Amino acid sequence: MHPWTGPTVSVIPGTGEVPLIRDDITGRLQPSVVGERADLYVCGITPYDSTHLGHAFTYLAFDLLVRAWRDLGVTVRYAQGLTDVDDPLLERARATGKDWWRLATSQAALYKSDMAALRVIPPDSYRGVVESVPQIVGAVERMIDAGQAYRVPVPDAGASSLGDVYADLGADPGFGSLTGLSPEAQDRLFAERGGDPDRPGKRQRLDPLLWRAARPDEPSWDGRTLGRGRPGWHIECAVIAAGELDQPIDVLGGGTDLIFPHHEMSVSHSRALTGLDQPVRLTMHTGMVHLDGQKMSKSVGNLVFVSDLLSRGVNPAALRLALISHHYRDDWEWRGREVAWAEARLARWREAIGSVKPQGHSGEAIAKIRAALAADLDTVSAIAAVDEWVSAAPLARDRSPYAAADLRRAVDALLGIKLY
Repeated sequence: MHPWTGPTVSVIPGTGEVPLIRDDITGRLQPSVVGERADLYVCGITPYDSTHLGHAFTYLAFDLLVRAWRDLGVTVRYAQGLTDVDDPLLERARATGKDWWRLATSQAALYKSDMAALRVIPPDSYRGVVESVPQIVGAVERMIDAGQAYRVPVPDAGASSLGDVYADLGADPGFGSLTGLSPEAQDRLFAERGGDPDRPGKRQRLDPLLWRAARPDEPSWDGRTLGRGRPGWHIECAVIAAGELDQPIDVLGGGTDLIFPHHEMSVSHSRALTGLDQPVRLTMHTGMVHLDGQKMSKSVGNLVFVSDLLSRGVNPAALRLALISHHYRDDWEWRGREVAWAEARLARWREAIGSVKPQGHSGEAIAKIRAALAADLDTVSAIAAVDEWVSAAPLARDRSPYAAADLRRAVDALLGIKLY
């Protein structure tokens, strides 16, 4: 599957620092890359309501990481999945009377358009679940053969049904190491976020679905020895990541609502498929964007869409600036006035860089931006560094005429915002 067309990224003098990221597993700042190549996997959208501001906030955070890595000079390999078949998508299609595949493809196209407008660098590998079914089938077959998965009969499915397939978490002694949650919290979140702890025939309540046997009026694919059906949620990311990236992956990412069960389960499946105790070096998760006191979510329906804002004339550069004005790990409330503030700030930046001919030395400002991004992607401090330079620019008429051009390119390359 093809991603969107990426922006042209400016080149700036010098190189950046190794970005330190606060790892969810250890709680400590860790180098995000240890060699000359950085591998990143980010869970993509389920395309039935795209792209709300929570999506945009998440993917902008990982775009900043990719930009910081590129500025460091390492080779980046970025893979992103697309959950283009899943229960919520099928439920939305039934509720609206739409064909599920048309719904998925139309919303995926809208997501790509929004990412392009926000100048997000596209992933090197962008794979949907549907196109990855053969690889997922092979992975589940291997897990069954290794005793890491088992079948559960489907009631009233008839003798021809081979049943659903579940992962046996009892075969993974590392399960739970990602989050450290209590059994009670795991059980509650599993039930709230798409799990089926009370399914009869399962060995453990938390065992996740790997392959769902075909049901009437649901899409299904040839699963070879699994029988016809479709993939479960967590296995898809483990398979796509293992197929597209070196192991162990440097960074696994998504929103905080994916930490459990999705990423805990996906990492467990990755252990089974790769044989590595730690198939992921560190995990990075973004905070939630709230509206009217509640997290923006499809289930609640309190969504603000990027495409709606852009269609009303909001400058995409200002929207990007508004979103990255919050630290990626913070939960925060969208009130609408953030765009007006960002537009005013953007106008000040552009005026300062474009109107004063000898504009002052920018090397210190660029160094501050790089240092801020290296400190757990501290965009708040990075933006403050630009503000500081802008405030001082009218006083620096005797400095280098090339400094402003360097800063303009740095804001583009590191923060993704064009000032011309």
